[in-house]
Amino acid sequence: MNFLALFTVLASFLALGTAQSNTSDTYTNPILPTGADPWVTRYGNYYYMTYTTNDNITILRSSILTDWTNADVKLAFEPPPGQNYSTDLWAPELHNIAGSWYIIFTADPNYDSPPPETDMLCDFTCPAVNHRMYVLQGSTSDPWTSNYTMKAQLNTYDQFAIDGTYFQHTTGLYHVYSCWYSAYESWPSNLCITKMSDPWTVESNVTERQILSVPSNPWERTPYGRMQNDRLSSNEGPEQLTNSKTGQQFIIYSAARSDNRNYCLGQLELVGEDPMNNQDWRKNNENCVFYQNALQNAYSVGHA
Repeated sequence: MNFLALFTVLASFLALGTAQSNTSDTYTNPILPTGADPWVTRYGNYYYMTYTTNDNITILRSSILTDWTNADVKLAFEPPPGQNYSTDLWAPELHNIAGSWYIIFTADPNYDSPPPETDMLCDFTCPAVNHRMYVLQGSTSDPWTSNYTMKAQLNTYDQFAIDGTYFQHTTGLYHVYSCWYSAYESWPSNLCITKMSDPWTVESNVTERQILSVPSNPWERTPYGRMQNDRLSSNEGPEQLTNSKTGQQFIIYSAARSDNRNYCLGQLELVGEDPMNNQDWRKNNENCVFYQNALQNAYSVGHA
């Protein structure tokens, strides 16, 4: 799970040139005191934010990107007990696809506590081994008035899956998420992509699943610079970024370990025409594209 002071949301949005109605030029970071895995989207006159609460999915609404203290708050989903998605709800995202609203999120059945019989199958310990991806669907075309109900579990082949997002492309809709090589390999975590037929149905089978990126660079590993250390080395938190002027398509992702000061953002660029062909992606291997600023006491800025 990715941890972050919410100033990264602001930085990401300003980098995209997103307009806001705030009449003040001054704000204070972090713009919220707590909130891991932030997601913000704009619809109409409002910004909508979700983030990890662990117990439920809550949506905040604000007309000002830098003011969430006075935001409206809506409980979007509280899972019933005893389900595979009842605990540790992580990294929810609110997406508008073809006029309908969907919330994609990660969850597990038992507070991320696998029994010894499962844990012993893993190369290292098995954090999040039972986490899977789920989708809620909204009832209206408005994200605030919608009632959100469970639509489906996304097919990740009964393997570890966190931080899923949608990648929308002219060739279709894709699911990009953080994955292991196999069910019990446990580390490193990589970026996987599968093709979807709709926002709740994966059409790729497990042999068609593609790994787009692994934490192969020193700045993607934990501790930083250790040549051989896959444990907790991560590529996670992927987000689609589109340059509206050039049409370039990127995936910005989290690298290294979430509770480490070196947690930062990496970049993939789609340079070909097929998102499912890993050869059509170019990775920026030089360094993080967004990273800590020790002089400003800004650390672990690794979830876009």
